[in-house]
Amino acid sequence: MRHELRPDPPQPDDHRVPAAEGPQAWDEVLASLRQWASELGFSQIGVADVDLSSAEPGLSDWLARGFHGEMHYMAAHGLKRARPAELVPGTVRVITARMDYLPAGLPDGWQTVEWQRLATPTAATVSTYARGRDYHKVLRARLQKLADRLAERIGPFGHRVFTDSAPVLEVELASRSGIGWRGRHSLLLSREAGSMFFLGEIYVDVPLPLTEPETMRCGSCRACIDACPTGAIVAEGVVDARLCISYLTIEQDGPIPPALRPLMGNRIYGCDDCQLSCPWNKFALRAQVPDFDVRPSLADPTLLQLWAWDESTFLRLTEGSAIRRIGFARWQRNLAVALGNAIRLAPPDSTWRAEIVNALRAWQAAPPDLGEHREQVAEHVTWALGQTLPPSNSDQAALTNTSLPRT
Repeated sequence: MRHELRPDPPQPDDHRVPAAEGPQAWDEVLASLRQWASELGFSQIGVADVDLSSAEPGLSDWLARGFHGEMHYMAAHGLKRARPAELVPGTVRVITARMDYLPAGLPDGWQTVEWQRLATPTAATVSTYARGRDYHKVLRARLQKLADRLAERIGPFGHRVFTDSAPVLEVELASRSGIGWRGRHSLLLSREAGSMFFLGEIYVDVPLPLTEPETMRCGSCRACIDACPTGAIVAEGVVDARLCISYLTIEQDGPIPPALRPLMGNRIYGCDDCQLSCPWNKFALRAQVPDFDVRPSLADPTLLQLWAWDESTFLRLTEGSAIRRIGFARWQRNLAVALGNAIRLAPPDSTWRAEIVNALRAWQAAPPDLGEHREQVAEHVTWALGQTLPPSNSDQAALTNTSLPRT
């Protein structure tokens, strides 16, 4: 149940205490909140103020430079992202939550395994976070349960739950509340857990005590910047989404720019390179909930195995997954690019190179019904079949570098 915000919420300097506790202090309520959060699978809780005015210039500049690409919803809300009390009137605090997502089944040395997957042209690489259940569903439900527990303790209060689903400056709020600090790749980093975690928020109208922010601890490290295949990290903490493979494979609705296609390798949904290269991710923690366990169909698939899916198979095997959001046509578009890259990097006489060419030609002979997206996917298939020249020295160097662990 969603508790509506009260018309006369308490102010940040309000010294009232929860009616249900009498003289009980708010800091003890926060301690209880942390315990409940742990029981729900969250690893860390913080509390941030609503004054994010210092973040507004950076947000405005990022939008003005068009770094949000086709994510028009980001510009539509403008500076409301940096003004929680305008987005949800009555808000005086934001509870921030961290939930680790590294699948429990990943082996020790998982980063090396992931680099090896990226260096195998026939393998399909799906971002680690997307191999299990859709995190939006998982976090939203558990954040609501956390809010309900708080209501049982202090009585009805106003709140709204968010998890990467509304105009919220998640990293800014999380960094101010001590969950971690903003890394050079723009993601949040934690001394305890690296960056392999999700963030969620509860906007509230009660004056919970603020938690202390974390100190930036990247030092002079540039591993994430150097690892980005497309050079999308254009400044410290600034990503040009139009160059980011995660954006290209998930958010980009139109064709992928031809100049960027060779740089995508076998990444068909998202990209983890900036995280795989980060030294802090040697501390990444396994998920505390089973929802993020890897689905069998995404455990170690090849590109051709996924290319063989028809739309009904795609819908069935991605049910409840974040991948389903991109739709079958975009899925095939991404696969076509990866298959083209595999052709380009394959020895001319390799069996799997011929198998890929045959599979793409079979698609051309009898393409699926993709509606308005059919021509776009067909263009990517044609591009893929055009990648028949022997790999250049730069291609081979890129493949070799990808295979090296950078942790």
